[in-house]
Amino acid sequence: MPRLFSHDYDVIAAAKNWRLNGIPSHPSVPVEEVFAQNVFTLQVMQERLSRPVFRSLLATIQEGKQLDPAIADIVALAMKEWAIERGATHYAHWFQPLTGSTAEKHESFITPNAGGGAIAEFSGKDLIQGEPDASSFPSGGLRETFEARGYTAWDPTSPAFIMEHPNGATLCIPSVFASWTGDALDYKIPLLRSIEALNRQALRVLRLFGDQHTSKVYATAGAEQEYFLIDEEFFFRRPDLVLCGRTLFGARPPRGQELQDHYFGSIPERVLSFMSDVEYQLYKIGVPVKTRHNEVAPGQYEIAPLYEHCNVSADHQQLIMQVLRNTARKYGMVCLLHEKPFAGLNGSGKHTNWSLATDTGINLLDPGDTPHENMLFLFFCAAVVKAVDEHQDLLRISIASAGNDYRLGGHEAPPAVISVFLGEQLSEIFEQLGKQSARLRKPQGLLGLGIPTLPPLPRHGGDRNRTSPFAFTGNKFEFRAVGASQNIAFPLTVLNTIVAAAIDDLATQLEEWLERGATLEEALRNVLRMVYQRHRRIIFNGDNYSPSWHQEAAQRGLLNLSNAVDALVLLTQPKNRELFARHGVLNERELEARQQVLLEQYAKTLTIEAESAQWIAETMIFPAALSYLQELTATANSLSALQIGCRSVPARARAIAEQLDELDTALQELHSALRAIPMDSPRTRAEYVRDYVLPALERLRPIADHLERLVADAYWPLPSYREMLFVK
Repeated sequence: MPRLFSHDYDVIAAAKNWRLNGIPSHPSVPVEEVFAQNVFTLQVMQERLSRPVFRSLLATIQEGKQLDPAIADIVALAMKEWAIERGATHYAHWFQPLTGSTAEKHESFITPNAGGGAIAEFSGKDLIQGEPDASSFPSGGLRETFEARGYTAWDPTSPAFIMEHPNGATLCIPSVFASWTGDALDYKIPLLRSIEALNRQALRVLRLFGDQHTSKVYATAGAEQEYFLIDEEFFFRRPDLVLCGRTLFGARPPRGQELQDHYFGSIPERVLSFMSDVEYQLYKIGVPVKTRHNEVAPGQYEIAPLYEHCNVSADHQQLIMQVLRNTARKYGMVCLLHEKPFAGLNGSGKHTNWSLATDTGINLLDPGDTPHENMLFLFFCAAVVKAVDEHQDLLRISIASAGNDYRLGGHEAPPAVISVFLGEQLSEIFEQLGKQSARLRKPQGLLGLGIPTLPPLPRHGGDRNRTSPFAFTGNKFEFRAVGASQNIAFPLTVLNTIVAAAIDDLATQLEEWLERGATLEEALRNVLRMVYQRHRRIIFNGDNYSPSWHQEAAQRGLLNLSNAVDALVLLTQPKNRELFARHGVLNERELEARQQVLLEQYAKTLTIEAESAQWIAETMIFPAALSYLQELTATANSLSALQIGCRSVPARARAIAEQLDELDTALQELHSALRAIPMDSPRTRAEYVRDYVLPALERLRPIADHLERLVADAYWPLPSYREMLFVK
């Protein structure tokens, strides 16, 4: 029997049966009073450590000097006492394996003593090194399964923090993860290496410009996190969401985002309470979240932090995702971080803003008021343009995943073609560099609004381009193609490395011009002119969504890697091996391992989706449609027996029967494709799944979605889009 009106009840329950009862309210206290109170900050270190120990640790954190093992026990004692005072009972090395998420192994501070009691212990060795079992983490062939030893090592450049839960708290120690052979098994080690490679090359250029004061150049980052919220009443009735994070079926509702009324709209009270809770928790662990708002699609939202050193930013992004997921359940909701949880609606990205800053407070990508005269800015901007053009493949690889393939190329995301948006003003400056002087054709000026009571607004030097995958946005570049569920450490590693390589090449050219007797300005003009002439093809200021851009991009010789597999197979080509090895970021084994892991994740993700779709279609959708067909045929027979003429009921029954036959045929095709998946290599599996399993999966969906529009709502077993998206 159908569960008549069951979903009407679900909708009412989802809309009404949530309350803040039992959820602790957070007082409206000034942010400065709560911010970083659960972080082992420099201020806490200075208060709790002796001056020599603090200075030694500070040199490691800020100057990159090697950690002095002699101070480890002292730092560990101070950290333990601070953590216990704040309620911590356990500690954990918190690291980022190649799964893309985080991992932690909790150890108690309590150690039994000889007298039958217990003491709280935490030594320098406990702080510096942990030893989790490495056998069950993806390694891409770096380790055999039976070779289990792996090491976590404290990363002092990212501050320790305390994660609270209802029954206690845990001291989390940001760490790196390596194998017994010393190979990186995580995303953090290559990121730290890339930061150092970028620092070396940037300092080299600053010295050429006469800067003798800067001692460190940092890559900075801030990633805008998009996400969906749906009521958990619906989530747990959708096996596809539970298993895959996205809807494998779902007819498009009559209303989606067409009215454009959700974007920046008033935030619903339930969601706003959730957001405030998330921010409060993130403030306590030192994550400087700044922005919250409704995104374009119904049920879609965004949270964005301020800029930080990029290794800390990568850590904080993982914490943002964790807190979003955990907190949503307190409010009867589930947070979806998949790149495309709902077909036909905007997907979710993680727009990653990136720049370069010195320890003296200079943003090297800030053009200032006269960018045509800011030769230091133009040099670093040109290096980024060169890097993106020469390494389009690596940037595309860094954001390649099965989930992001559903999003890239849609009208809410950049295309798979990598290009750079500079804007009219900067593009003109580079055009003018080859002439006598660079000039501005369009001054910034003020934007008048035509009403005396409204103040004139400063006009930026150029407009924004929301369609570009890699756009200059005033004093930074925005990598808009990063997927919502991704760990940003890998895209940042790639970006840091390719820019370091570009700076290296351009610095060498500058040095050669200077050795030939050119002035610094003459040398810079020659180098910048060469960069623009050779790499101008990568600059595109138009509409990246336009079909004509794909044709133009092909004429320019730009890559169009339309799917993750096409991109990932290029990771280990010779130029990329040489690049990462030359700058000490990834050795050949580590690079191959990442390729294997990413290809395996692609194949496994789509296989899980296909098997889930098969199961849902066979055990939920087909039986539901069949039950409704039985009711229709019984009704048609009754009408015929009563000699009541009615064409619509038999016609509806025939339409459903035809769709059931099509569904069965599509299921057989999908079943055959799944049975034939090869097992010889990650690349072969990924290519097969892309070419055979994914097309079979895509043929199944429209049939099921058509059935959803034909079958009575009381029979349909899955919450619909109109229910999930609009109940808040």
